[in-house]
Amino acid sequence: MKKTRDQVSFNGTTIEYEARRSSRRKKTVQISLKPEGIVVAAPARTPDDRIRDMVLKHAPWILEKMAEPSRAPMPLSLVTGETLPYLGSDFPLVVEPGQGPSPQVTFKQDAFHISVPPDLDDDEREKSVLKALAAWYRARAEEYIPGEVDLWWPRLGVKKRSRVIIGSQRSLWGSCAADGTLRFSWRAMMLSPDLIEYIIVHELAHLKIKDHSSRFWKFMARVLPDVRDRRIILRETSRRLPL
Repeated sequence: MKKTRDQVSFNGTTIEYEARRSSRRKKTVQISLKPEGIVVAAPARTPDDRIRDMVLKHAPWILEKMAEPSRAPMPLSLVTGETLPYLGSDFPLVVEPGQGPSPQVTFKQDAFHISVPPDLDDDEREKSVLKALAAWYRARAEEYIPGEVDLWWPRLGVKKRSRVIIGSQRSLWGSCAADGTLRFSWRAMMLSPDLIEYIIVHELAHLKIKDHSSRFWKFMARVLPDVRDRRIILRETSRRLPL
């Protein structure tokens, strides 16, 4: 197998990739996003120009995949001294004995406080604490995200204000349904406000342009001139999130 590195430019964004040519691959050229980056698998005699053309053709898809959250969260130890992100900053976790039937999460004095019933076994404890944390982040998202949508609506919305739904999806930060319904993952609340803004603007932009064509990314760049930087930072940040 022969490996070479190359790059293309798409709407001001540089996409670096590794081309892997193999005599065992006979016809198709396949693009995939791996932990080490963009990989293009191609037959041994595939010209460089054809591989570049394929990467450019699929650039909108590549950039979208690069912006998706990591599917495998970083390991999280649910003990005092661990940290959790909220609005882009890390805050310490304080685990305390609790009297209620299930764990309770509060945020005070710049720390997450989790009260845990003492009679839970290790497996039960972990599942119930994670469930309580998810509920806390979801509640914050339900408070924060609709207000941000309202701020951007006059500029990017259509006549009728879309419904905003907070979900728990891990594969996408947000989505825009055919009827205009906007869905956002509560996990976005772990990100900094400028990245949350990028996600919201991205989905609102789909009310005007449904696909991820070059026209869509040009429109995004007009609305958020630093869209390229935010997209890259989102990709890198999502790999480090613990939930």
